[in-house]
Amino acid sequence: MSLLVVGLSHRSAPVSILERASLPADTQAKLLQDTLAAEPAAEATVLATCNRIELYADVDKFHAGVAELSTLLAQHSGVGLDELTPYLYVHYEDRAVHHLFSVACGLDSMVVGEGQILGQIKDTLALGQDLHTAGRLLNDLFQQALRVGKRAHSETGIDRAGQSLVTFGLEQLAQDTDVETWAKGKKALVIGAGSMSSLAAATLARSGVSEIVIANRTLARAERLAQILGEPGGTGVVARAAEMVAVGDELTRADVVVSCTGATGLVLTGEAVEDAARGRRNPLFLLDLAMPRDIDAAAHRIPGVRLVDIESLAEASADAPMAADVDRVRGIVSDEVAAFGAAQRAAHITPTVVALRTMAAEVVAGEVARLEGRLPDLDDKQRAEITQTVRRVVDKLLHAPTVRVKQLASEPGGAGYADALRTLFDLDPETVASVSRADLNDADVKNRGRV
Repeated sequence: MSLLVVGLSHRSAPVSILERASLPADTQAKLLQDTLAAEPAAEATVLATCNRIELYADVDKFHAGVAELSTLLAQHSGVGLDELTPYLYVHYEDRAVHHLFSVACGLDSMVVGEGQILGQIKDTLALGQDLHTAGRLLNDLFQQALRVGKRAHSETGIDRAGQSLVTFGLEQLAQDTDVETWAKGKKALVIGAGSMSSLAAATLARSGVSEIVIANRTLARAERLAQILGEPGGTGVVARAAEMVAVGDELTRADVVVSCTGATGLVLTGEAVEDAARGRRNPLFLLDLAMPRDIDAAAHRIPGVRLVDIESLAEASADAPMAADVDRVRGIVSDEVAAFGAAQRAAHITPTVVALRTMAAEVVAGEVARLEGRLPDLDDKQRAEITQTVRRVVDKLLHAPTVRVKQLASEPGGAGYADALRTLFDLDPETVASVSRADLNDADVKNRGRV
């Protein structure tokens, strides 16, 4: 395993850099294709959220891999390499696994313990699978990261340490008032109909707003979300859809606005917000969860408007209390990293063991054939008994060494045992490679569709 991660997040870079470096879906696909075309990388996928951009790759050379992945991130993000480099972090092998598992558990999130990152990791794996850029290592890694994240949430109280970015943002808007009391009776406008916007709409509905308007570039998606919110037995909120061209009018009627779209430019300009705020009796509350931002930062300076965006959320989360359960999650992460490393090291030697047993079977077959030529009068029962006896002898001779070598290979520093086996038994490198390719194809088929 030569796993390499190069990335930046809210912990390493200011929001202004993250905003400029954000990667739209089509850019992510091009980045992965270019990463695989680069010499050091055998497989790759990218984790891109509102507060992190991380490129994961299986590389054969560390320094060349870091240089190549850093350059590719700069090229596709549009931020110059010299400007981007001070904010990049690098994790390699076990440290890279530890980082992803920590991310999956919410330990590295802006709001510690939030669970939405699991959905984003699932999307990252799906992207790599759809583009065929994620091979056996990244499939195993991200599948295990999802399991580790779920384990952390089910076995500990990490959920108490934080909540979703949506909930945290609404708490910041409500300030010293609980969200339910603050939201009761308000009219809400949600711009966007993706996963984050859907979560925001559902959270607002549960919090007691009286009406929700969903505005989206694709009206059908907005209508579907509005239908789900207003279904019988649901939240009971009045919900309807609107086209994006109607956002200006809806803004004047709304009390609270949540925006999270994939737009590359501003969705709400400072002028639009100022027009909507003019002459109002009550404040206009704005929550911008998009990266790059949907709402003009100038809205911070408009009287009667309270804007909470990713930058202000980052500042607020720095002082958020951490639950005692965080230590338990860190323990889970450490245990799972050790287990994953051992499994990967053991899997590394499996093709060599299979090749050794294949060679042994060929030797048995050759000797049995030679024996049949020398003793043509053997009947079928005698021939079968001799063949079975020779196979048992070979299996017994190979059993203890192959079991022991798998155990040794799973320990740190055990990678050399595969090389030792190949050398001692003069195994054909192409035979070992063919087993590895078949194993990889099987893993790809099994993992396809599992996310």
